[in-house]
Amino acid sequence: MNEPLFGGNAVFLAIAAFLILCVFLGVRIVPQSEKHVVERFGRLRAVLGPGINFIVPFLDRVPHKISILERQLPNASQDAITADNVLVKVETSVFYRITEPEKTVYRIRDVDGAIATTVAGIVRSEIGKLELDQVQSNRAQLIERVREQVSAMVDDWGVEVTRAEILDVNLDDATRAAMLQQLNAERARRAQVMEAEGRKRAVELAADGDLYAAEQSAKARRVLADAEAYATGVIAVAIKESGLEAAQYQVALKQVEALQAVAVGQGKQTVILPTSVLDAFGDAFKMLKGRA
Repeated sequence: MNEPLFGGNAVFLAIAAFLILCVFLGVRIVPQSEKHVVERFGRLRAVLGPGINFIVPFLDRVPHKISILERQLPNASQDAITADNVLVKVETSVFYRITEPEKTVYRIRDVDGAIATTVAGIVRSEIGKLELDQVQSNRAQLIERVREQVSAMVDDWGVEVTRAEILDVNLDDATRAAMLQQLNAERARRAQVMEAEGRKRAVELAADGDLYAAEQSAKARRVLADAEAYATGVIAVAIKESGLEAAQYQVALKQVEALQAVAVGQGKQTVILPTSVLDAFGDAFKMLKGRA
């Protein structure tokens, strides 16, 4: 009687174990950072996202567990030739993440190597379109063009390129020495230009000073001429109104002033005057006395 009971317990235990195994095989908990590719009889059946998922035990299997975290390829260095035939060594870095694991699994074997090769080719092509100065000054635009082209080419692999960076552009020793020499020559040229501009400015300022002095001198002469003309006009009016007597009066004043200037002197002086001058001097005193 114990044997049938033991046999029934064995069957029950076997069924329970089978159910537990089915649950273990049929329930899949996928982490947030992964996606699982499910195959049935060797063909793609589904892609499991994060959380609890169910598959058919013994029929479905999960051969690929793909991380969807952002990845960085090792820094790569490749040679490129610019449009002006300068050999440069370009160091690049690429960041990407897998968005469609089914494409990555079934369309490409080595996705890292494929992306690195693609980036190298695109970088060489884009640098070949630019001269060296443009490569140095337009690096941001160059990086953007490289990223766009890489993104378009790797789309069939279920990959999204998040960043593509050109870390450095190195020159060979001969080119670097030539550029250094050119830079020194440019600095010397700028120094000469600045010195010449300084001398030119100094000459311009000196010419402006001379011109200003000449203008002030001419202005002073014009003022003096205007004063003399005014005085002459006043005398002319006086002559016109008072006749010859006014003119003789002015001459007498000038003669007196001249004699005063002659008398002012150091030491003993002897002044010989003609009779006509003495007569004119006497007339001047008479006129001055009359005026007084």
